[in-house]
Amino acid sequence: MEKKEYDIIIAGAGPAGLTCGLYCARAGFATAVVDSGMPGGQMAMTEWIDNYPGFPEGIGGSELGELMVKQAQRFGAEVTYGNITSVTNESGRFEIQTDGETALCRAFVIATGATPLELGAPGESELRGRGVSYCAVCDGNFFAGQPVVVIGGGDSAVEEAVYLSKMCAKVTIIHRREKLRAKKTAVEAAQAKQNIEFALNSTVVEVTGDKEVTGVKIKNTVSGEISDVPCSGAFFYVGVAPRSEWARGIADTDGNGFIITDENMETSVKGIYAVGDVRRPRNRQVSTAVGDGAAAALAIERVLNEQPDRWRK
Repeated sequence: MEKKEYDIIIAGAGPAGLTCGLYCARAGFATAVVDSGMPGGQMAMTEWIDNYPGFPEGIGGSELGELMVKQAQRFGAEVTYGNITSVTNESGRFEIQTDGETALCRAFVIATGATPLELGAPGESELRGRGVSYCAVCDGNFFAGQPVVVIGGGDSAVEEAVYLSKMCAKVTIIHRREKLRAKKTAVEAAQAKQNIEFALNSTVVEVTGDKEVTGVKIKNTVSGEISDVPCSGAFFYVGVAPRSEWARGIADTDGNGFIITDENMETSVKGIYAVGDVRRPRNRQVSTAVGDGAAAALAIERVLNEQPDRWRK
């Protein structure tokens, strides 16, 4: 980081962190956005985004990330590479340690995101973005009129299967147990759809295809039989892990490690906020992450304007 003292430091340059940085910098605060990877977060790893307002023809995820970076920088936000290793409260201000450097700030925002868990089946990572997806709302429209599979048996998997059934020719839910774990209402909604089929007691042993997904091989856990399920899309819902390892000792989290916030995105520690997928949201979309970032920035702006000496030496 170029400076040693900031008003706000934001960990994570995904849509939530960049939006927060844009709003804070535009409000006149010295703002740094620090990320250990490519700006854009999970958004940058999405080949094409069709459901973000303002882009009627869609836009590439990495391109949208670059535009958000430029807009934040236009108002003076410093967007930089760095690996935050610790955060401590020093005399009412926060001391941020990153790659051997130390910086101070008056407010700290955690926007480190979350990562969809991979099943680890052969072909899964190789065909990610070419038929393998972890978000039906993001990518479902690409498979309109085509057969798809959904791997998982929880609420997210079953609810997204119902969503996909509205546009896809056929949806096959693959689950390793004989009974789905989703709530009763979700299961009943799926069972009522004529184009949803169930492959229970089944595990995915391979995602097949050369340049794009053409099917999945599944194994029946009872009989051991292996069969092919032709499909154009494979949606995995085996869990999501928040990137909150180093933050768990700072603010309160739920049992899965997601950071708990109030409606202003403030955590259990005054002056520390969490936005986007790392906090405990129901929906994980670019648009909801942007909303989180704006909400946190506006809350921080109110506090710093009303109490200009708060957290200063």
